[in-house]
Amino acid sequence: MSNPALYTITVLIWGSTWFALEFQLGDIEPAVSIAYRYLLAAALMFAWARLRGLNMRFGPAEHGWFLLLGLTLFCLNYMLAYHAQVYITSALSAIAFSSMLWMNILLSRVFFGVRAAPRVLFGAALGIVGIVVLFAPQIGEVSLDDEIMIGSSLAILGAVVASIGNMASQRAQKLELPVIQSNAWGMLYGAALTSLYATVRGFEFGFDTSPGYVISLGYLSIFGSVVAFWAYLTLLGRIGAHKAGYAVVMFPVVALILSMTFEGLAMDWPIIVGVVLVIAGNLFVLKGTRQSGHIQAAEEPER
Repeated sequence: MSNPALYTITVLIWGSTWFALEFQLGDIEPAVSIAYRYLLAAALMFAWARLRGLNMRFGPAEHGWFLLLGLTLFCLNYMLAYHAQVYITSALSAIAFSSMLWMNILLSRVFFGVRAAPRVLFGAALGIVGIVVLFAPQIGEVSLDDEIMIGSSLAILGAVVASIGNMASQRAQKLELPVIQSNAWGMLYGAALTSLYATVRGFEFGFDTSPGYVISLGYLSIFGSVVAFWAYLTLLGRIGAHKAGYAVVMFPVVALILSMTFEGLAMDWPIIVGVVLVIAGNLFVLKGTRQSGHIQAAEEPER
């Protein structure tokens, strides 16, 4: 599949999960819902691998990478994101998490010696400014206090953990570990670790049988986890985390468009200007990516 197709799948699915997550919040503890989500996703991944006859047996070294993926991508970053929104709004959380783009650029330089091209840095800056403009009205209503600091710190820490997971996935692919099997084992480890956390905290493993909870759980497991993570991590392995990470800036744009379509959100100048800046930044960051899966002068290797 081409890079633009993978990028589009990632942005559209993860941008739409904002709606699905609303139906997951209620009587069931978030940690328990996350555990259910990745247990179901892992089961689907293992079934798909078995159907295709893929090898699922790996040694201790490979399982070390799978465990790291599970801890960072499918456990800790979600736990931190959920806890952050106890203290701050989803708008502030989105802005804090979009910092993952810069973390990917920095960590790609540290771990892989990749120096982002000037246009990538400029595009990343445009995107972050666009996100701030998009949520400017909500930000103006927030007062800086201890809870805001705690929530913002948790959200940024979640972005750091997710970025580390991006680096781990990129390294695992360089070691020729296949994405499907890596995701299957990583999701299983992530579900186990989240379940362990929920058990230690004494959370009840109940289940909400309402249509909203069941359907949203299925959507988040199948599309938000299996399909989107396959698309994103495949793209990451091809064009690098510093470019693929721009997808996190596009998610709020998709969410806003869906909100205007289905919830009657009014179009105003902050939305127009913010979306234009984010899309312009997207063009700068992804310019030069060929559909064949290779990249043209997208980055400068460390000399």
